Amino acid sequence: MSNVQRYQRIAPVYDLLDSPFERRRYRALRPLLFRGMGGRLLDAGVGTGRNCEFYPPAAVVSGIDTSPAMLARAHDRCPILAADGRLYQMDVTALEFANGSFDAAVASFLFCVLPDPQQVPALRELGRVVKPGGLIRLLEYVRPQGTLRRIVSYIWQPWIKWAYGASFDRHTEKHVPAAGLELLESRYVVDDLLKLLTVCVPYRGAV
Repeated sequence: MSNVQRYQRIAPVYDLLDSPFERRRYRALRPLLFRGMGGRLLDAGVGTGRNCEFYPPAAVVSGIDTSPAMLARAHDRCPILAADGRLYQMDVTALEFANGSFDAAVASFLFCVLPDPQQVPALRELGRVVKPGGLIRLLEYVRPQGTLRRIVSYIWQPWIKWAYGASFDRHTEKHVPAAGLELLESRYVVDDLLKLLTVCVPYRGAV
């Protein structure tokens, strides 16, 4: 089953399934994605629009997702984006935006869903559409190092894969240099389970 098929199937109950994690964990983390950001922003993997209430007030945000069913829910949750036609069905590995269209980009729980072969292409595309010097901030699950959490993550893995196509072992951070981007910060924001990555798009000719 493709990830699009998974999210078409799960979209009607996605928010219900996610609600315990949203209340206890995600709501406190979402503002961190947008720290210091403004201007034209891309929310990659906008899903049902959970980030919408945390967008910077003066920012002009566009959201993309591959699932029409998830985007339909984002339309209801993000009325300004919907009214302005800034919600798009689009694949992050093949963005239909011009180079440097955005000042910054964010993605929450997108890269833990992307299979390994899509990690570098997706990072490259975000780096292409964000202007040089702009930031890309990612909030992602990783495989815990602590023994108990690590065991629990393996127990949860079959469900996570079936429902969301996600994995704790995507190693997005390690793919950043191969995508021609610069890792500025990598830090845990929930124990050793959730990481916030801040990536910079280098200026042309810089590494």
